[in-house]
Amino acid sequence: AITRLAEDLQVTQLIARLLVLRGIETPEQAKLFFRPQLTDLHDPFLLPDMEKAVGRIRSAIENKEKILVYGDYDVDGTTAVALVYTYLKHFSNEIDYYIPDRYKEGYGVSFQGVDFAKNEGFGLIIALDCGIKSVDKVDYARQLGVDFIICDHHLPGEQLPAATAILNPKLPGSTYPFNELSGCGVGFKLIQALNQELKGREEWVSEQLDLVAVSIAADIVPIVGENRVLTYYGLQELNKRKRRGIAAILDLAGLRKPITVTDIVFMISPRINAAGRLTSGKKAVELLISDNPDMAFTQGEEINETNTKRQSLDKSITEQALQMLHDDVQGRGRKTTVVYHPDWHKGVVGIVASRLTEKYYRPTIVLTLSNGLITGSARSVKDFDIYEAISQCSHLLEQFGGHKYAAGLSMKPENLPFFTELFEKTVAASIPEKLLTPEIEIDAEINLPEIDDKFNRILKQFAPFGPGNLAPVLKAKTLRDKGGARLVGNNHLKMDLVDGSSGKTFPAIAFNQGHYLQIVSGKRLLDVCFAIEENEYQGNVSLQMNVKDLRAL
Repeated sequence: AITRLAEDLQVTQLIARLLVLRGIETPEQAKLFFRPQLTDLHDPFLLPDMEKAVGRIRSAIENKEKILVYGDYDVDGTTAVALVYTYLKHFSNEIDYYIPDRYKEGYGVSFQGVDFAKNEGFGLIIALDCGIKSVDKVDYARQLGVDFIICDHHLPGEQLPAATAILNPKLPGSTYPFNELSGCGVGFKLIQALNQELKGREEWVSEQLDLVAVSIAADIVPIVGENRVLTYYGLQELNKRKRRGIAAILDLAGLRKPITVTDIVFMISPRINAAGRLTSGKKAVELLISDNPDMAFTQGEEINETNTKRQSLDKSITEQALQMLHDDVQGRGRKTTVVYHPDWHKGVVGIVASRLTEKYYRPTIVLTLSNGLITGSARSVKDFDIYEAISQCSHLLEQFGGHKYAAGLSMKPENLPFFTELFEKTVAASIPEKLLTPEIEIDAEINLPEIDDKFNRILKQFAPFGPGNLAPVLKAKTLRDKGGARLVGNNHLKMDLVDGSSGKTFPAIAFNQGHYLQIVSGKRLLDVCFAIEENEYQGNVSLQMNVKDLRAL
């Protein structure tokens, strides 16, 4: 397959190998990969219930009925709300939005939210990034005469809510060709369909792609298939900086260069998320829909300050959790990590769970006390379905939901010891030992002379990178430090690596790997795995290795 593709595309065997590893074996597939087109997006009416959803919204607009756009408080939820709200404002003034309070209402659709809709005269709620398990809340809304359209991407439970329409590519029996859309992505399919029906202007849809790209990167869904097209064009929209709120975030973060998926993950989404974690997700929506540059900048400053507070909380709680795990001698042989403290801030336990998973590489749950219930977030290791493991303990839980790699849950305090033991037992019985050791998958071996500007130009076209299409990791053998290896910043190792056979030298940085300084300085031969990246310094751009790991020979 590699040889055939290399001949067909007139590229090197190495480039062909990197493509075949990504499932691309024909020139047609390569064209779709390298030149994504908006015409590659699937027909939104292939989603079950789409005609019902569009018909109900159309009738609400024609009858001047009040519509409430309802979404979760995280990045995926708030971007989805901003997207659908902005689009519907072109057709009606009878639109408002609602983000539940993380602390008073919890995740997803709440009874308080339904009461708000009824009391304020809303006849239709469009729920985004939530609702697929809200059977009781949707029933309650129906009794009050309020209809629901659910746009979700989470796994459905055994019983579906009695909504007017449910848009979810993961529904049983769905034949939609792509089932990894983000919650905001499902919202995008809705406005795509509405635009066809309502004969709206094309730019009213395409202008929302920046929000879709932010949601895809933040929610860690695979950047393949339809998500790749949405991210590719979403990044173009994002880099126009037309959305006042995102422009304010970028200015406050000091981001001037073209925005990438990595920038969304580390710079944009933590700031949007901070509002829902510490104050109110409504502030994030206000920022994302703002069309006043001065107001957007003020709102951006407030969210920036909230994010700084979030970072401080995250750091102190992570330190406490690490100390608890260090002191827990009995927990050393366990296959899971479950930590609980009643005073931890509910808004950051998910981030802490991610940090603990990185450190101990175990399926991890971090819990705190909120409104009389123990509640928290779960994070998994590669290839292990933590949602499934939690669902096997569901009789001990009040509520749970999520994905293969991330979930949320709540339980009565008295159930915590029983849950902790059952979760450990469930995971221990089903997780292969090899999944508890982190590994780096190497795409190909390479000789340093093969890395030139032409190779890099082609490699850049593999972007946008993310789950399902990670930046290629390459391996070079028998390299040696030229001399002058040193620590920079916070424990980062900077060096120049030389290929003995060709004499080619390449600058390299190994983030958080200062512990290798002694080995590297000893001029020992090294096998190195790395990604290629561009380093910009004082206006000059050069290639460097981003070292993932190294091994002394």
